[in-house]
Amino acid sequence: MVVLPVEVTAPHPDAASPRPPDEASPRTSAAEPAPQRSAALPRPAHPATVQPAESAPQHHPCHPFRRFLLPALALLLAAPVLAAAHQARSTPFGDHVTVHARVAHEARPSLRTTRDAVEAYDAETGRPRWSYAREGRRPLAVVPARGEAIALWDDGLVTDTARDDGRAVRWHRALPGASPWLADHGGNGVLRPLGARMLAVVTPQRIAAYRIADGDLRWVLPARQGCEFAPARAVRLGTALLIAQPCPAGDATGSWTGEIIAVDDLGRITPDRTPLGNERHSA
Repeated sequence: MVVLPVEVTAPHPDAASPRPPDEASPRTSAAEPAPQRSAALPRPAHPATVQPAESAPQHHPCHPFRRFLLPALALLLAAPVLAAAHQARSTPFGDHVTVHARVAHEARPSLRTTRDAVEAYDAETGRPRWSYAREGRRPLAVVPARGEAIALWDDGLVTDTARDDGRAVRWHRALPGASPWLADHGGNGVLRPLGARMLAVVTPQRIAAYRIADGDLRWVLPARQGCEFAPARAVRLGTALLIAQPCPAGDATGSWTGEIIAVDDLGRITPDRTPLGNERHSA
């Protein structure tokens, strides 16, 4: 086998085909100097993702105004929500007071009951100033006492409302077992003011006296056994209130004088009584 010599010529630089950088260069002839290889340039590498260095928290001095700004803004945003919740919450006695007109330095309004509310109105114009209703309840009677409007309702509840402007229902008092009787007989004569400070609530079973200022129960007078009080049959005589207490015919103690009970703001009037006072005492 004969090996023939092969002449190798360097390719023209423009016609050179790309070669991998690690491929060996071809040999050159002795008459032609070998081209100098330039230092291989590094391959462009994909840029590495540089994670930002976490900077240490910087403590800036907090201005007093900024310290209270966020709580103040939160309170302002929450105010409408709180107001709506306050309006939507149910009241224990179903109270709804509506003020129609605020009149300053005028005479006290007159009082009346409508089908479903107690109403204070201007005596000259007849226009209502305020009305007070209770959900599902009907007022049976209303009387003025001091600066208050005291009402009796069909469920046996007695209420006190500020008479001038109806700004508040000041107290509620329940009459035990009175609602069935009220449903049949109404509220005529049940509310009986005893002077400027006390209110007598007369039902067939008992007379209960409440202090108007705060609704405090001051005394209770039960009817005699077998007898009943007649709320509609009562009359004022000076500071005393005379109330009929009819008893069944043939009652052993049946005297006409025993069928009339006299009371005042201190309780039953008897010759030798030692009543408690009704004044309010501070603690």
